Amino acid sequence: MSVVAEVSAIDFAETEFEWAQRSTLIREVGPLVPGPPSLAMCLSEPTRGLVDIASLLLAAPWLLRSPRGDGHPVLVLPGLLTSDVSTLALRAYLSFLGYRVHGWNLGVNTGPTAMVVDGLPAALAQVADRYEQKVSVIGWSLGGIYARKLARDLPDSVRQVVTLGSPFALASLEQTRVGSLYARLSGNHAVLPPVDGIESEQGPPISVPATSVYSRHDGIVPWQACCETTSGLSESVAVQGSHMGLTHNPSALWTVADRLAQDIDNWQPFAAPKRLGRLFPAEV
Repeated sequence: MSVVAEVSAIDFAETEFEWAQRSTLIREVGPLVPGPPSLAMCLSEPTRGLVDIASLLLAAPWLLRSPRGDGHPVLVLPGLLTSDVSTLALRAYLSFLGYRVHGWNLGVNTGPTAMVVDGLPAALAQVADRYEQKVSVIGWSLGGIYARKLARDLPDSVRQVVTLGSPFALASLEQTRVGSLYARLSGNHAVLPPVDGIESEQGPPISVPATSVYSRHDGIVPWQACCETTSGLSESVAVQGSHMGLTHNPSALWTVADRLAQDIDNWQPFAAPKRLGRLFPAEV
């Protein structure tokens, strides 16, 4: 989810009780389901996002030494209320590493509109057909939910999925700090609620490698909803940082590079570099 989305969420700040009453899309949350991040954590997101940008500059020397793969095609999907501009740093970095990187070219992501529902499979097919290869799909926040949906529906075209702060295990919009904003946009959505791709509403698990990158200091969505069930082809990787900064967070970028460099026929779980272990908190 974007800088615009986060700031808008703060501007529209309401108590959970108030906006739950106003939105028909918000379902009752059980006592064991995590609520939204604290208001303090949410309000600090813009500042912490800027810190992530500054840390990217400081981390450039070791990021330039990150693992390199085979240069296969990559499709990158933006978060709520952002466009391809928001993933520019991530895409430039992956292009530098030799991958054939593409944005989604669908404008501003306002949710699963008819244009997105129809356009995303077409965008994936176009990239896969162009290179005659499977495509790795990377999605930030809401974009990651789309990415997982593509992997589930079109596994023959998807090589692997990497999500950045994507709350694919949400039970309710009430769990996020932008739930009210998302609900306000839902009048133009072709899929309701909150998006066809939330894991609890899906059937079979994703059949391709899936890595979920998340931060326990996320101020927009509950980090617990971003965690993948660990299995032979799935994992979660915790990093330090904000939600807004995940597309330019050095630890997140390193993780993406490491995952893309994996041999698709011999996929191995992520292992943090020994000298950088403190940047990757142990999964809980």
